[in-house]
Amino acid sequence: MKYYTKGGQSKKSYGHICNTKVDALIQVINIYKKDYGISRMCEVLGISRASYYKALIKDKLPRAKETRKLKQAIKNVYSESGCRYGSTKIHRILTDNYNFKVSEKRVQKLKREMNLYSVIVKKYKHYSSKNVIESLENVLNQDFTTTTINEKWVGDITYIHTIKDGWTYLASIMDLHSKKIIGYAYGKSMTTDLVLTALKNSYASQKPPKGVIFHSDLGSQYWC
Repeated sequence: MKYYTKGGQSKKSYGHICNTKVDALIQVINIYKKDYGISRMCEVLGISRASYYKALIKDKLPRAKETRKLKQAIKNVYSESGCRYGSTKIHRILTDNYNFKVSEKRVQKLKREMNLYSVIVKKYKHYSSKNVIESLENVLNQDFTTTTINEKWVGDITYIHTIKDGWTYLASIMDLHSKKIIGYAYGKSMTTDLVLTALKNSYASQKPPKGVIFHSDLGSQYWC
């Protein structure tokens, strides 16, 4: 079958499928619209442009709804991980636990669209001179047993990578008896002042009796 344009040129006709369902016609238009244009394809297939665009919008609605649902699931998994999981782990959880049929590439794209970036958390390890370490007295002497709170405290520094400020530092103090963080300080520099602030906050919240033992990893920030 052929149809003729105003200029008399013949082109292949798609009249043999004009009686098929609208969704099939939409697919045909989408396939050939770059070659013949949407208006020409609608005319040949006997479908109005309004019907074509209405069908397109209707087709996009389920996809948009699914995308919103997927984005919310990504946010939930990301938040529950403490903002640590990357696209690979989130994708595995979504497919294994929530039965989402989605590619890792799409998870990565949506995660980027929502500005969800993995926060890298690493324990600070201090490498100092052996002679300096040996010159400091280890009062705790690996005895971590306690009988009450505010008997023995331990300090630690964790560094956290952020998008805005780069590496930042969290100095925290834990009570060995309750296993709870009793004081902390957060800053952009890993200094003695950061540790002192964490200790001051601990004293302010606990008001411990005289003689509480404080143990650290002997980093230079604790040499005060």
